Amino acid sequence: MALYAIGDLHLSLGGDKPMDVFGGAWTGYVEKLRRGLEVIGPADTTVLLGDVSWAMGLERAREDFAFLAAIPGRKLIVKGNHDYWWSTAAKFEKFCRENGFENLELLHNNCHLCGETALCGSRGWFFEEDRAGTHNEKVYKRELIRLEASLQAAGEREKLCFLHYPPRYRGYQCPEILELLRRYGVRHCYYGHLHGESCRLAIQGAVDGCEFHLVSADFVRFTPVRVL
Repeated sequence: MALYAIGDLHLSLGGDKPMDVFGGAWTGYVEKLRRGLEVIGPADTTVLLGDVSWAMGLERAREDFAFLAAIPGRKLIVKGNHDYWWSTAAKFEKFCRENGFENLELLHNNCHLCGETALCGSRGWFFEEDRAGTHNEKVYKRELIRLEASLQAAGEREKLCFLHYPPRYRGYQCPEILELLRRYGVRHCYYGHLHGESCRLAIQGAVDGCEFHLVSADFVRFTPVRVL
């Protein structure tokens, strides 16, 4: 039983927004993903760190979720900033039941176990999200509440944290999220969101007792990273 992580698949199998238009590493990315995901076995768990589909609603994302459901094992989905299909947990669960996607779950306001290790996570926050407005301040505070709820649900277990946004970036950090990681003893944090040239500015490795890992799809060459 292994645990894998990868972010930012940006699927558009039933839509008209494939990432191939960006060229470079993204050319033929769906086939690259098919090959890369072959390392995952039926007893494994894979955490998908947001931006899994460009679709604007669950029904439009059906082909993308069929692709995800075909990946062996259990898949846990963290919300990304481009996951416009995202609705409520109840609607997602109903959608999965109706379509036979029984191995897809959300990592949202909760935690999941992989053996004795707790898998915690949330979308997080990033400097490109303006906190000046009242609405965004509410969204930001809600993200902190969601992340803490996930960490609290883990109890005293060893915790791994999975975020869509990087909590650290060269020249930037989100102190409130970093404080939560410190307070709850998180020693490994995985994140996505960064692509292309932005990956050069990612913070990786140990900082203040926590190891940070960038796992966006193009950065890891469309092959999930083995975590456990």
